[in-house]
Amino acid sequence: MIESKYLKDNMQNIQRLMEIPALRHFELKTLSNLLKLSKIREYSHGEFIITEGDDDPWLYFLLKGKVHIEKEGVEIGSIDKKGEIFGEMRIIDTMSRSASVVAEGKTVCLAVDISAQDKFSSGGKDKKLDFLLLLYRIFAEFMSMRLRITTDKLKEAKVEIKELKKKSVEQIQVEQIPIKQKPVKQKPVKQKKPVPKKPKKVNVEKKRKKPRKHTILR
Repeated sequence: MIESKYLKDNMQNIQRLMEIPALRHFELKTLSNLLKLSKIREYSHGEFIITEGDDDPWLYFLLKGKVHIEKEGVEIGSIDKKGEIFGEMRIIDTMSRSASVVAEGKTVCLAVDISAQDKFSSGGKDKKLDFLLLLYRIFAEFMSMRLRITTDKLKEAKVEIKELKKKSVEQIQVEQIPIKQKPVKQKPVKQKKPVPKKPKKVNVEKKRKKPRKHTILR
């Protein structure tokens, strides 16, 4: 991992923040406060950005690349849209990381250190509260976006299931229709006429008994 120092609140960095869809509508002063807690992190392929079970205080915005989410070594999702937020559940419920996030190829993120709120000590509690409100506004924006995407996917899935059911019913109906077999025309079998047997010729001459010769005894 290659990590920058905490970012300076100059216009160049603020403009980079404003490229993130969820942060476009925030005031410059608010974005300036966010920059003071942020670093740019660059990850190589297969490198863990978040490790399941950790208690780190970082919140991430994807600036470039793609990440996939793993639960107990099994991939359960991926993020590839610029400005997408991840790692927010740890900030909301203060529990350990519920899943790991791994870089796919070269990946660049904006990492916000929530534990560095002491940087606002000069502004007192009001400044800290403003920052917390900023975070929850960001979370609300992304939760709304994700719910819309989930709703659209659910609708698409229901339409697809309906079409599959329709096709399966039609297939079953086709299989149940008895197939009418065309009667096979049998060729009439020609019966052979019996051939009359010719009477055997009897040799009359052979059958005539020759007269016996009587020997005379002398």
